[in-house]
Amino acid sequence: MSSGITRRSLLVSTAALAVSAGPLAAAAKAKSARTPKVLVIGLDGALLNRIKDADAPALKGLMSAGLTAPSAIYANPLAPTSSGPGWSTLITGVWPDKHKVVNNEFTGHDLAKYPDFLTRIEAAKPNLRTYAVASWNPITDIIFSAKVDTRVSTPEAEYDAGTTTRAVAEVKSGNPDAVFVQLDNIDHAGHSSGAASQAYLDAIHGADTQVGQIVAAVKSRATYGNEDWLIMITADHGHTDPGGHGGSSWPERQTFMIAAGGTVTAGSVRHDVRMPDIAASALAHLGVAIDPAWGLDGRPVQQPKPDAFDALRAKLTGPVDETGIGGGVIGFTHTAPSGWSVDNSKMGTGGMTEWRGWSFTTDEFWTKTERDQQRELNIRARNVFAVADGDEWTDKTFSGTFDSTLVSPAYDVQGGAKATLTYATYYRQEAPQKGEVLVSYDGGAPVAVKTYTADTPSVVENIALKVPAGARKAQVRFRYTGGNNWYWVIDGVTINAS
Repeated sequence: MSSGITRRSLLVSTAALAVSAGPLAAAAKAKSARTPKVLVIGLDGALLNRIKDADAPALKGLMSAGLTAPSAIYANPLAPTSSGPGWSTLITGVWPDKHKVVNNEFTGHDLAKYPDFLTRIEAAKPNLRTYAVASWNPITDIIFSAKVDTRVSTPEAEYDAGTTTRAVAEVKSGNPDAVFVQLDNIDHAGHSSGAASQAYLDAIHGADTQVGQIVAAVKSRATYGNEDWLIMITADHGHTDPGGHGGSSWPERQTFMIAAGGTVTAGSVRHDVRMPDIAASALAHLGVAIDPAWGLDGRPVQQPKPDAFDALRAKLTGPVDETGIGGGVIGFTHTAPSGWSVDNSKMGTGGMTEWRGWSFTTDEFWTKTERDQQRELNIRARNVFAVADGDEWTDKTFSGTFDSTLVSPAYDVQGGAKATLTYATYYRQEAPQKGEVLVSYDGGAPVAVKTYTADTPSVVENIALKVPAGARKAQVRFRYTGGNNWYWVIDGVTINAS
């Protein structure tokens, strides 16, 4: 942090149905009757790869018992990789373009419109007890609202020891339903000694001990056997090896979710989890229905949404022509997922192999091609996504123009009814490039339903379709044309028939 603010499915078989009144049903009923509770612990400035290097038995125990999900965040010009934007994103469930926290001073924020998840719990279920304690006081002074039952800004002299003691006492005797705890010392060590240092590993060990104390307090509760605790560990940003954050480097953009309890699968690893999912997952676990009107960017980790592009992860390969990505970074393929195709019949020749027509890639691979060209702002794509990048393609001798079309499978629709085409997109414009979204019905001529000729920030598009009478299938084409211009990202494509 800056010195501007003081530190402080269950498939039921016929046999199972036959014994529905027996032990299995009784066990399922007992599990569903357990009281859901949530504990979120934030480790300021912690790097997942360094947690794996450190003496951190509590955190590694949670990883073995649950989910480990590495993730990455934005960079400027959306917001710096600093604590104000980072904690606000984790706690509200929306990205900085919505909550408007873009510094550690919280100038011009919109936290009233996008409140913290504890405040949303209070509004939906006021009988639940909510509690937040933080060593970095802006979290409990500003991000969490006064509607939270208890907010504790730990006195500076007490620091993480005081935060831990207070959290342990609350969990043991205060009977909370949702708890947020922020520990600060890992970030402190990152600033003073750097993430590559022994001091940083020692700080992780110290924080791990404190996490262990809080988790032990949860398990010591007399009512623990009747409770279903979802425990989530996360971080607001990463650190460089020499120390510091705020910039656009890959280490600075790092965060993660470690989650155990609830319906989380033990020992699992996922790559589709993003920063705002912490808040959404907490709400879902407590049975708080997420209203679409809230505009949350997070989605509950308990409710994954399989995406065709994500299935390509095991097929991704390393760089071919790109030299700045680094060895060992796996992240691109031209092989489309089942049902999809790429039409490069009008595509120019040569150019960078990785970006010759639509490619399927990851955040790490794509952003490392060239930092600070705003690829880091592709915040609403998840895991593997499709990208057409004329800018990178032309970094090697080429001829012709970039003209490539990504073609979807045929989706079921109902003739004469309404349907909605939904996809996440991010488009950076430079003339003469153009992005066209075209839809065809039952193999007919494609018709443009959306054209991009101006910068479009990372958004989820919902395009109303007028399905012709008698139509049974709809197919989508994303055609990108240009040259040495910019790029277009597509992800999460669906057509929902009314």
